[in-house]
Amino acid sequence: MSGDGGPGSFSREAWARNAAAYETIRSMPFNAELAAGTLRQDRFRHYIVQDAHYLIGFGRALSLAAAKAPEPDGIVQFSRAAQEAIVVERALHGGFFRDYAIGPDTFAATPLTPACDHYVCYLLATAYAEPFEVVCAALLPCFWIYKAVGDDIVARAEFGNPYQAWIDTYAGADFADAVAAMIAATNRAARDASPAVRERMHRAFAQATRLEWMFWDSAYRDAAWPL
Repeated sequence: MSGDGGPGSFSREAWARNAAAYETIRSMPFNAELAAGTLRQDRFRHYIVQDAHYLIGFGRALSLAAAKAPEPDGIVQFSRAAQEAIVVERALHGGFFRDYAIGPDTFAATPLTPACDHYVCYLLATAYAEPFEVVCAALLPCFWIYKAVGDDIVARAEFGNPYQAWIDTYAGADFADAVAAMIAATNRAARDASPAVRERMHRAFAQATRLEWMFWDSAYRDAAWPL
């Protein structure tokens, strides 16, 4: 993980604290096989359906962050991020949905897996109950880890990769701009935070990072509810 914001910034500290977790995510079977183009289609299909469900909850959490933002620019930033989560990234899913013949009824009838449900509920609970600073820290890993994974995969992806559209999206310049803006917003929020709130931010960042791993691992194992 590479940090931004300079020495002492929240993002630099959070990245360093979670470097081992990121390395586990970067090298986990799902992402290694995605880069090689050998990931089984049923595993990617599981992932893409759950990710589409996740983005609805993520968009709601971003909207709640917009409502809590202390400055007008923050309201605009998080509102736009919510729109992009629903419109832009779901357009990516739509292409794979067509390829895999996943219609609206099939999508609606597919329940959230334990990992997806846990992640969505965690973000929404944090967005409702925690101060703006902590909400930013909980939302940041979804942006930052996807960008880091996208950059890593695009550097080693095999030619003719069937998942190239996914790789191009998260390794692209538009997403890089969104990630940089989110890192900057989180660093601004942390700047005047008390030590206690800053530590809560670190706990939120670490929890969301763990849930990122759980989400991909769940798709690889086709994990479902035991009952």
